[in-house]
Amino acid sequence: MDIDIVFRIAAVGILVAVLNQVLIRAGREEQAMLTTLAGLVVVLFWVIGYISDLFQAVETMFRL
Repeated sequence: MDIDIVFRIAAVGILVAVLNQVLIRAGREEQAMLTTLAGLVVVLFWVIGYISDLFQAVETMFRL
């Protein structure tokens, strides 16, 4: 696993947090919630491959 994915997730987290605060202060709570949800979905798409690799490694290790 590259350290690059950790920095990407951190960058998305910072960006979503800033956008969330700006939108809340502007009175657009619905868009703030959707922005947070979109950030979560993007990160999950990135991490799903690593989770799959983890399950395959565990399966191989224990010969399930």
